[in-house]
Amino acid sequence: MTEPSQADGDISGIGADPVAFEVFYRRHLEAVGRFVARRVDDPHLAADLTADVFLAVIESAAGYRPDRGSQIGWLYGVARNVIGDERRRAAQRLRVTGRLAGRRDLSPDDIARIEERIDAESAARRTHRALSDLPEGTRTLVELVAVDGLTVAEAATVLGMSPVAARVRLHRARRVVRAVLARPVTTLA
Repeated sequence: MTEPSQADGDISGIGADPVAFEVFYRRHLEAVGRFVARRVDDPHLAADLTADVFLAVIESAAGYRPDRGSQIGWLYGVARNVIGDERRRAAQRLRVTGRLAGRRDLSPDDIARIEERIDAESAARRTHRALSDLPEGTRTLVELVAVDGLTVAEAATVLGMSPVAARVRLHRARRVVRAVLARPVTTLA
């Protein structure tokens, strides 16, 4: 059963309402899991980041504004920030300690499920790697539209740019993307 305020697009109260949060969580868990699995290939990290995204949602839900974009667009923006934060922390840990810190234990079923998700998203990860020649902002725009299914306007909101600027960047990037994806798989590895 969907909470009326969520059906109208208002999720600002999910940080204080456990029932509303549960409805939101169940509705978006699979999409967030896929979003994360397209960007990381470690099942432990994928599970942790997915959980971190929803913790960040609880903390930032009051700032959600439906007039600035869809729930999924906002959620992908939160997920993108969580993943970016983790990458920066991991790089710092590698510089300081030369190794990653410990991991929490997952059951064999959890690992198998996450590995299946990671395997299912391997083509998307290959595409992400293939797009590394694009500038970061343009690459992120292409990912949000082509891989994550946001509209150009929603992706523009996530990235803090105008829809017109996003359309221009996307048009220019398509030529580069077509050339990169046309290469044989062996050159992308």
